[in-house]
Amino acid sequence: MRPTTSQPAGGISQAARSQAAGTRASGSRARGHRARGHRARGHRARRSRALAVAYLLAAATAAALVIDAVVHFQDAYFYDANTGALLSQGQLFRIQAGVALVAALGVLAFPKRWPVWLFAALVAGSAAAAVIAYTYIDIGALAGLPNMYEPSWGPPGKLASAIAEIAGALFALAGLAWALAMRRREASPARSTRAAQHDIT
Repeated sequence: MRPTTSQPAGGISQAARSQAAGTRASGSRARGHRARGHRARGHRARRSRALAVAYLLAAATAAALVIDAVVHFQDAYFYDANTGALLSQGQLFRIQAGVALVAALGVLAFPKRWPVWLFAALVAGSAAAAVIAYTYIDIGALAGLPNMYEPSWGPPGKLASAIAEIAGALFALAGLAWALAMRRREASPARSTRAAQHDIT
């Protein structure tokens, strides 16, 4: 008669428990991978939407600055005769036009960088403030600049340029707020990672 061997019931139960634990661990890892994948896709989608907003703001700001530049280039020769100790008004118009074009190219080329938005806001905002001030206030000659008082919105392109400058300043400020928000958002995970590494060490 052949002897038979029997496996203890405790051993079978232990093996079953180990197998079940391994299955649960594998399932947990799979769910973790899927969750990380969903989070990564969500992050990419949010980043794409944020970049779309940035490029729209950049295009709007650049368009306003280009209008400002074109008007100043076209009207500059009207004001060449109005001279000051340092510059004529026509020269100031040409400088403003060139700076506006530089600011427009800056926001189009580097929409993620907040300094270009700040520069564009300063260019457009200062031009808008100057045209409004010299239309309503007789400031007179100032610091070697000519007296540019002109109490009328009649000259060609003056009103359109002022509207473009105000709009450009507002768009640039919105872009600046966006760039600073994105900068803080990108810095937060880096700080969290450094803090976690510090806790581990």
